[in-house]
Amino acid sequence: MKEQQKLKDFLKRIIFKMVASDSNKSNLELAIADWELDFYSRPIIENDGKKRWELIIASTKNFDNQENFFWQKNCPANQVNSIWLTNALKEALFDAEKKGWKKPEKVRFWRSSMKSIIKKSLDNLEIDSLVSRRTYSLLEKIEFLEKDVYPKEDGYVNGVLAPTFTSQIINDPKPLPEAVRGDSLTISEISIGELRAAQSWPIEFGDIFPIEDSLKDQNQIPGLRLFSKNRSIALAAWFSSLEPVKLCVDNNRLVLEALEDDKWLVTDLPKNDAIELNKKFSTSKEKSNGYQFISIQSDPYEEKFAGFWILKDVELIN
Repeated sequence: MKEQQKLKDFLKRIIFKMVASDSNKSNLELAIADWELDFYSRPIIENDGKKRWELIIASTKNFDNQENFFWQKNCPANQVNSIWLTNALKEALFDAEKKGWKKPEKVRFWRSSMKSIIKKSLDNLEIDSLVSRRTYSLLEKIEFLEKDVYPKEDGYVNGVLAPTFTSQIINDPKPLPEAVRGDSLTISEISIGELRAAQSWPIEFGDIFPIEDSLKDQNQIPGLRLFSKNRSIALAAWFSSLEPVKLCVDNNRLVLEALEDDKWLVTDLPKNDAIELNKKFSTSKEKSNGYQFISIQSDPYEEKFAGFWILKDVELIN
């Protein structure tokens, strides 16, 4: 409780002392965002008796753009290759520019089985690719399609072909490198309302994005706070390259999942603490779409973050 109150007091000071951000960008500027991509079969049998293949693209949410770019295109089952995907991506880029979006610098995707085709296609277009599960916008869109769109289409198969949200990451967690463990850590909670103010917090490294308006401000979000007096910036830089995805409790251990299939052991937990934290993660997943956070500071009272990331407990799709 004491630690929680300290965090709340700290966040209030941050909000009241925030530096105004530059929000006077010209309306003529093209919107900028990374892309998140999935190129895979869907739970629908087409008229030719073959599974539907589909390219789905969603722009990564950020505070600079109120709208998000979304694009999809069906692919003939006999043309699932880098040539078709390269041409489809050219179409997507052309459509995006017409709608006011700049060519993305980076595209994230998580399907390792499609890595060769996707990477080759993006290389053809001189776009960086990153195999990462930090594709929250895309997973939201696919979940919507899976629940509300595909079942209404002819040829829908509710069974083996239907993608399900289930974790495929079975690797044992590796201990965090000693150089980036920090001097101390604590588990805390902040509210959705406080998280919505993150845009204005002084942050050196991190990844933050808008939170859905439908979530209640008072809902609590669990997360990890790391402190390192002399190495907070170096620690934050390492976490930034890590692409943190979500925190979870595994056999009384706090584990961070990252990138494609990485697992990092953050710390061992007393049994009662592990049970309590697991309840908080479950509550957040039920009431607040699975949001979590990681923060890095030199000390608990410094009024800026060396690093801050919004995470989300979203499962992979088969």
